[in-house]
Amino acid sequence: MSLNSVPAFALGTAGKLSAQPLPAEEQLALLLHLTDLAPYGGADEWPPHPPQATTAAYAECDRIIRQHSKSFYFSSQFLAPETRRAVRALYAFCRASDDTVDTATSDPARALAAWVQQVRAVRPAPHNPVLVAWHDTCTRYNLAPNLVNELLAGMAMDLSIQRYATFADLWLYCYRAASVVGLLVMGITGHAPGAEPYAIKLGVALQLTNILRDVGDDVRRGRVYLPEEDLARFGLTADDILAGVYDERFKALMRFEIARAHQLYAESWPGIGLMPPESRLAVAAASQVYRGILDQIAANDYDSYTRRAYLRWRDKLALLPRLWWEVRKF
Repeated sequence: MSLNSVPAFALGTAGKLSAQPLPAEEQLALLLHLTDLAPYGGADEWPPHPPQATTAAYAECDRIIRQHSKSFYFSSQFLAPETRRAVRALYAFCRASDDTVDTATSDPARALAAWVQQVRAVRPAPHNPVLVAWHDTCTRYNLAPNLVNELLAGMAMDLSIQRYATFADLWLYCYRAASVVGLLVMGITGHAPGAEPYAIKLGVALQLTNILRDVGDDVRRGRVYLPEEDLARFGLTADDILAGVYDERFKALMRFEIARAHQLYAESWPGIGLMPPESRLAVAAASQVYRGILDQIAANDYDSYTRRAYLRWRDKLALLPRLWWEVRKF
């Protein structure tokens, strides 16, 4: 899938939600138009942030990660300090962007549009530490605005898309939700030529793992990310998932999707060797910790409705000796 020609889903005309193949920039422009917000929020009058405020903003991003993603916090520990704080600012930005849609109480589209305005402001609002740290990271590493647009367009997909017909359709969502994050991480760490396709596959694998782990959480939001063609393969429908059907058909479906995710992890593994040596262990740890979640789903008898699969701290530590040895082979 080309990085420059990935289609997007958009808010439709007259404020109604529909699926349309639009590039990310056009999708965000339409989102802002339909919510009557200008493309860029004005914050030019705010002075630059003093160093101590920026340092405090990064510390808040670190706190957010410790609270909300123990797996990411664990794997990012193996990065150099300056790289680590930038990557954690990226995660906190992704978390805040996602929460803008998921926690909006009245008008999620307007909430996301307002967030897009804030992200695009010349200077970030001083009262938002995530944006202060993210703006500093983008400036320091000259991160590509088009990738940020892809990420935000992925958030907009959750406003308009609640079902995916095929895995190819779901791939776009996974690309925007996670692969783009990997490409931004490489913008921070650096990488050798040819690393991008591996990063894209790893991102899809990570997001597919999230989807398989969070079936129950998504059902409570009225969402079914599992592709309808895969549901039909095992005699299920999206309505069955929303109803919490948990039988041999569902277990067979989960085994199928877990095998698909394992294949993506395996195919993405050589790309770690194209990362700088000092970043390889962190990426390898993230890959294998999330891959371990797949095994835990299986250990939970594939019940992702009521049981959340995760790895304990000691399980993550147990992965390190083998990972350290494998990374040295690159």
